[in-house]
Amino acid sequence: MTALERAISDPRPIDGIGSRSPMHGLARRSIGFADVLGQSVSATAPSAAATTVPLLLSVVAGAAQVWSLALAAVLALLVASAVNEFTRRMAATGSLYTFVAKGLGTRASFVAGVALLTGYGFISMFALGGAGTYASVLLARVVPGVDASPVLLAGTIALVAALVALVLARGIRVSTRVALVVEAVSVGIIVTLVVLLLQAIAPRADWSVLSPAAVSPPTLAVGVVLGLTAFVGFESAATLGVEARTPFRTIPRAIVWTVVVSGALYVLSSTSFVLGFDVIGERMSESVMPVDQLASAFGVAWVGALLDLSIATSFVACAIASMTALVRVLFSMGREGLAPAVLGSTHSRFRTPFVAVVASTPLVAVVPVGAALLGAALWDTMQVLIVVAAGGYITAYVLVCAAAPVFLHRIGELTWPPVVRSILTVGLLLGALLVYLGEESQSERSPGVWVLLAVMAAGLVWALVRDRNVPGLRHRIGVHDEPIASDVLGGALRGHGTGRPGGTERSGGG
Repeated sequence: MTALERAISDPRPIDGIGSRSPMHGLARRSIGFADVLGQSVSATAPSAAATTVPLLLSVVAGAAQVWSLALAAVLALLVASAVNEFTRRMAATGSLYTFVAKGLGTRASFVAGVALLTGYGFISMFALGGAGTYASVLLARVVPGVDASPVLLAGTIALVAALVALVLARGIRVSTRVALVVEAVSVGIIVTLVVLLLQAIAPRADWSVLSPAAVSPPTLAVGVVLGLTAFVGFESAATLGVEARTPFRTIPRAIVWTVVVSGALYVLSSTSFVLGFDVIGERMSESVMPVDQLASAFGVAWVGALLDLSIATSFVACAIASMTALVRVLFSMGREGLAPAVLGSTHSRFRTPFVAVVASTPLVAVVPVGAALLGAALWDTMQVLIVVAAGGYITAYVLVCAAAPVFLHRIGELTWPPVVRSILTVGLLLGALLVYLGEESQSERSPGVWVLLAVMAAGLVWALVRDRNVPGLRHRIGVHDEPIASDVLGGALRGHGTGRPGGTERSGGG
């Protein structure tokens, strides 16, 4: 018998490894790369963003929107590189909230946590509103005028929210795969439509309208800020660190690929919009549904129903993915004690943060449902919601980029490239955040800025009160997955560490 065979058959016991992860209760190590990628792609909702964000950009950036989106993709990649300094070394359901705690400490993590919950929560509201709106539009193609009913619209949004909650409660593999399939279909449809449009537009297009020489720096700066809102959510794969089979490999890849794929789609669709509206001699900023208008102008009006289906499904996938991330951050906070402890519990059968799902779904659904019932213009409400969400996301991105080099220094792995990237990205993001909030505070979406500030202030007050009143809370912040006895050869032979008798988990996902 060789030494290796002896080590396998009779491994030496390893001290200090518990039988249960601090994140016990989740379906540990149960999903693969496709599921993780689906989470981030769906949270970004590239199909919906590819048709809505260029419309917003056309108001402030005009033809510069193409370059704005391209530069926003570069900025998102810089943020991704900072996030991946953590995802290559740590598996945490708390995502950026946990990462900031490991770099900048407890108080900074409170800000990041509140910002992240704000981002995920309000983008979920935005997605539910969008899903309900486009589902009603699809229904109106069969029953004309039915989309004008506030009760029907509110009921549709409530139904979508209930279905999302059911998917989330049934298990991580169910939610990620449903989101992946739905978003894949949506992306396939929107890519097909954009390619058809480009084929029709290209022979008559004046490509000089895309020249960077005509782009002014102030216009480009504002455009980049707004363009960055199309990428928010790309980091949400990090919330699946505990449930991913090989998190240190699959999550960094998923985050980068999400930015690359989304960026390519945004630039492609934006190019077709700019060229198309230039050819027909109309202003895109005055359009309500630019793709439908271009499709009619270039003789492919039949794609309208497919377009509505694509956007509706993309919004549903976004709601699933954003809520998936939201409930896992709440789960992490509940497990630590920052949020009520019941939020840190899981369903015994489905191994999901069931209580967090049940508690958060009504809070997320009430805003779009209420707006629909009150007869408010839902698109206007959605534009306010996206301002709040984007402000939360960008705040969290600033903090995680600042935390990355500090974290690397603490673990003795700091080199100069992360420092340079951090300084550059933090400076750009802070400038972007200030410009964004300044521009929005003077627009019709200004209520979003004040809602953002109010929500952030209320969340921070809650966190500071909990920090003061919960003994030892500060020392528990930043909890993440750790190796357990069944993960290592020799680790399962003794009951050492923090594990409890009978609490062993299987590394394959339990």
